[in-house]
Amino acid sequence: MPPPPNQSPDAKRSIAGAEGSTSPSHSNSAGTQSSLPIVLSIAGYDPSAGAGVLADLKTFAALGVYGMASITALTIQSTQAVRKVVGLDPGTVTETLDCLAEDVRFDAIKVGMLGNGAVAAAVFLWLEGQKGVPVVLDPVMKSSSGKDLLDPEGCEILRCAGLARANWITPNLAELANLTGGLAPTNREETENIARELRRMATDRGNPALKIVVTGGHAKTPDDLLLREETYQWFPGEWVETNSTHGTGCTFSSALAARIALGDEPTEAVEHAKGYVTGALRHAVPIGAGKGPLNHSWKKT
Repeated sequence: MPPPPNQSPDAKRSIAGAEGSTSPSHSNSAGTQSSLPIVLSIAGYDPSAGAGVLADLKTFAALGVYGMASITALTIQSTQAVRKVVGLDPGTVTETLDCLAEDVRFDAIKVGMLGNGAVAAAVFLWLEGQKGVPVVLDPVMKSSSGKDLLDPEGCEILRCAGLARANWITPNLAELANLTGGLAPTNREETENIARELRRMATDRGNPALKIVVTGGHAKTPDDLLLREETYQWFPGEWVETNSTHGTGCTFSSALAARIALGDEPTEAVEHAKGYVTGALRHAVPIGAGKGPLNHSWKKT
């Protein structure tokens, strides 16, 4: 078992990009052919469908991949706030993941809200058996309304087993600070320095190839940073004036996982994912009395 030891920001900004192509057929574990890549979401359940597995599945469908999901926690929430988090039994989570993995081979896996340390440990232990499958980790720790979505033990597991296993990690500025134990960056230079520290932490855990996307959706200038190896790449952001911002981080990370499954290289994967989020913000319509969801099906409407 891995050693013991936000939510996506109220992001009104995103980065424009283009949407892309379809993918060749993919083989499942039984050797038969699938016409669509298969992407798995391991995340919490948001009954308002703005974030969590419901948002992930909508994103997967919109981007042309087949989505599956394993729920880690139930939440009682609406567009206004998260009232309660109920973690699932870790054994049930593992059984669900085993059942799915016996049937298909995943082309990418997105890990979102884990809820507590016991579930986090079970998930990352299971992921050790998914060698070669790219993992996108969205390090969800708090909701935008301030509710804790991961306990201290789970946060430490993200810093240990999470950094050791993920191929990609997509923290916002606050999550970047939480992971590294410092203050949130306020400019590009600070963002690069703290991202470098996160990469050093991953290297110390045997994972120097971790790709880091720091999302800047709630900064004055909503630019995002991609750090891979020793290369920094900035993606200029675009302000979208809307109150429908619930689930932007979940949506970005699931869109990134979908684009990776479709075969994108790192730069185009980030561009496509941010383009999708930008469009979902632009085309969002008011739902609920609080911060509403994005329009995940905007490409079809």
